[in-house]
Amino acid sequence: MSPKKTKNYLFLILFLLVFQVSFAQQNWKDITTVKDLYQSYPETVKGIFDHLNLDHKGLEKVKEASAKGDWEQAANELLAYYKTSQNALGLRRALPEVTSNSIADADTILNDVFTIQNVKGKVPLLENGHRDWYYKGPNNDKEWAWLSNRHSQLSNVMGAYFKTGNPKYAEYMDLFLRDFILASMPYPAEKGGESIWRGLEVAARVKNWSRVFYGMLESDYISPATRLLILSSLPDHAHYNRNFHGGNNWLTMEISSLATVVAYFPEYKASSEWMDYAVETMTESMRGQVYPDGVQTELSSHYHNVSMVSFELFKTLCDEAGRELPEYFNQTIEDMYWYIARAIRPDGHRILNNDGDRGSDRATILRAANKYNHPEWAYLASNGSQGEKPLEGPSYVLPWAGQLISRSDYDSMAHWSFFDIGPWGSGHQHNDKLHLSVTAFGKDFLVDAGRFAYTGEVATKFRPYAKSSKGHNLVLIDGKGQEDGPRLAEKPIESNTVKITNDYDFASSSFGEFIDLKGQANHNRSLFYVRGEFWVVVDKIATDQARSISTLWHWHPDAEVNQYGNSVVGSYAEGSLEVMPVGNSSFDIQMVKGQEKPEIQGWYSPEYNLYEPNIASIYTSDIADSSTFVWLLIPSPGNADRIVTRAKIVGETKSGVKIEVNFKGDTWDLTVPFEESENIRFKKR
Repeated sequence: MSPKKTKNYLFLILFLLVFQVSFAQQNWKDITTVKDLYQSYPETVKGIFDHLNLDHKGLEKVKEASAKGDWEQAANELLAYYKTSQNALGLRRALPEVTSNSIADADTILNDVFTIQNVKGKVPLLENGHRDWYYKGPNNDKEWAWLSNRHSQLSNVMGAYFKTGNPKYAEYMDLFLRDFILASMPYPAEKGGESIWRGLEVAARVKNWSRVFYGMLESDYISPATRLLILSSLPDHAHYNRNFHGGNNWLTMEISSLATVVAYFPEYKASSEWMDYAVETMTESMRGQVYPDGVQTELSSHYHNVSMVSFELFKTLCDEAGRELPEYFNQTIEDMYWYIARAIRPDGHRILNNDGDRGSDRATILRAANKYNHPEWAYLASNGSQGEKPLEGPSYVLPWAGQLISRSDYDSMAHWSFFDIGPWGSGHQHNDKLHLSVTAFGKDFLVDAGRFAYTGEVATKFRPYAKSSKGHNLVLIDGKGQEDGPRLAEKPIESNTVKITNDYDFASSSFGEFIDLKGQANHNRSLFYVRGEFWVVVDKIATDQARSISTLWHWHPDAEVNQYGNSVVGSYAEGSLEVMPVGNSSFDIQMVKGQEKPEIQGWYSPEYNLYEPNIASIYTSDIADSSTFVWLLIPSPGNADRIVTRAKIVGETKSGVKIEVNFKGDTWDLTVPFEESENIRFKKR
């Protein structure tokens, strides 16, 4: 062949290859049948069978067609096998009757408008018709892109389909999946951090796709091509979760995803190896990331739940796959439920601490109470209307997590507080040791600032505040907040620093590392809760030089907050809480709300990307040397005037402070220790 003819021949081959790729890209929406997919993506179809154990029972016809190289027939036989297999019987659903009914929220998704972490954005289309799976939302937030690639949209749309029977929802799912899988090819087979191939997104997609694959198995609206694309991509997802998973709550989500593939798609060659690895890795991780008191080591109640649910899902998947887990694993899941049951607020919400949202745990605990036969959990979650009263309580200490949960009782109007005396945490930490949150009469009074956002404009503005001591009910020394603390507890808190009795709760701890602070200073805080009556907070500042001390009290945005002399009162129709300094200290009191300059202060975020101004009452006092500050937190029910309360410091020793409190006609003589509970003195007269 002449050089000219060779050149023309090569040009023709190149043209045909480019044309084939272009044709496949431009017409991907029309690829619906097995034949369509094989003609456009032959290697993708053949690759499915490279991952399958063709000796698996039921795949005889698939193996026969594969041996002949009849890949279209093999693909058809594989789809037929899944319809009759016994896989994932719990995910299979009967199809609804066809209607034209609609659900507004799902219709929004059909227009490619996704709401991610409370931010709504419309995903643009590219020139090739694919959605832009790298779109970061209207705030240019990579978190938005990550979460949109977890495909929770599919669950919402599938829910709408089964509620209405409207084909448009099923058709959207089909096109959505085909769009994504084709656009995501080829699988990079390396650890990534961009929008599509990152561990949490990979893990979440497996779970959502499995529900769609089996839930819609009898539906003609999910095309054969889309089903095959799912089967072609799942081994890639499993490979990613097997080889590139993270630690802590990431690991629980990613490894439970690996187990999802094994349990629901046992035909893959690597299933046995994947499950061996998953069981070993998940069990080892549980030992490393859950304390003996059942609290996940990140010490965020939000991420505690993330891990707990993933551990529980993993057990379910192991049951599905016929794999037995050690008893330790099963018991730890129950211990984790014990924690959220003990920590629940009277209104059913969880603690808002470190990175997390103030979500409700009530329904979760009630379901678990029935599943694990723990009527005590139901009692805690239902304000005593269900289940059986716990033998211990109503207050609880978590000695490894370093948390004291105080309650007056179990009813919906009970007092509740959270006092943090634990380590910094293994992830998602805030610099908030010795923080105190207070709830009473079904309302939040003293609050944590929340997490705001991780990336994007909201995070740029508020993230440093959210993580810092300035967003918590703490003490600043010379305006300085806390340094990072120890990530993990090496042992439980000392038993003599906490005490729970029928009459009171007590806990104490210290922190002494402050950012860029000159010299040495230490903050010791003791909390003394007189059950059903009031809280006493004692702050002892040990210092080697004169200091400016600022004590911060952040109020919930819904509370009406007013200053009365040195006292600050937050009120609702249901009740109020008064913060009263006790003693002769002189304070400069600032009531800061929604401040942006010179620094962020007075903001609250109950959920990711949601935030609003709240009042921070800041008490500042100059001290010449080591000093002690005493605070009385006085709850009052209803719309009544403030309860007349008198309190005074009777004396102070090296071990504690003696206080006299006159409240509602009674007098309490208290000695609140700085450290050791044996120095407590409690007398009501």
